[in-house]
Amino acid sequence: MQKKKRILLKIGSNTLTKETNNISRGKIEDIANQIAKLKDTCEFIIVSSGAIAVAKQFVKLESKQEDVFVKQALASIGQPHLIRIYQEIFREYGLLSSQCLLSYSDFEKKQSKTNIVNTINVLVQNNYVPIINENDTVATDEIQFGDNDKLAALTAVLLDVDLLIIATNTNGIYTKESIKNNAPETINEVINFNALKNEVVNSKSFLGSGGMESKIEAVSLAKKENIETWIVNGLEDNFITNAFNVKVAFTKIK
Repeated sequence: MQKKKRILLKIGSNTLTKETNNISRGKIEDIANQIAKLKDTCEFIIVSSGAIAVAKQFVKLESKQEDVFVKQALASIGQPHLIRIYQEIFREYGLLSSQCLLSYSDFEKKQSKTNIVNTINVLVQNNYVPIINENDTVATDEIQFGDNDKLAALTAVLLDVDLLIIATNTNGIYTKESIKNNAPETINEVINFNALKNEVVNSKSFLGSGGMESKIEAVSLAKKENIETWIVNGLEDNFITNAFNVKVAFTKIK
């Protein structure tokens, strides 16, 4: 049996909401449809933001606490809803899914790292798509920094994936000059990573807490372990399959 290509797909809040205030069931259907089409040759692990965005659809919390604690409470409310939406839609496409909540401290302990690898390997071997998010109720890294970009890279390295796909709201990374000229031009393939850093213009996304700088940090972590990274426009339909077939512009970092 041919070994399947292991792909870690990172989806931020901006992609999941399609730049609105609500989680887009249509976008999750798009993701499920693509995974179903590729399941014979690829195995997927998803790192998904969106818990806070889901909760904001249902509740408005009043609190005298600091903003970060309100967001942690929202994450606690939204996470079960987020997973329910994934499970419902994935099931319609014949896909099984599971929830894994991780914290950055898990990557600092040898036993925790072993447990993560073994658990996710069992899930993938049994045709489950693990859906990973940071355990926001006890950790604040995603809330304060990076919209799960770093978590995705650390997980990709730990699970020895073949490809890290970061879905964002641009057609990859644009040259700085083209942004100045209001005519964004995608850097299709990156050979000199240090030169890429100089091209990055940081901007925070609508709902996400990251930006292109946090994605470059994630790419750097993956690159050190020889993991190829693609930065693609997740707002477009069929963004994974179109990238595989080179039908769209995206940035590939070898």
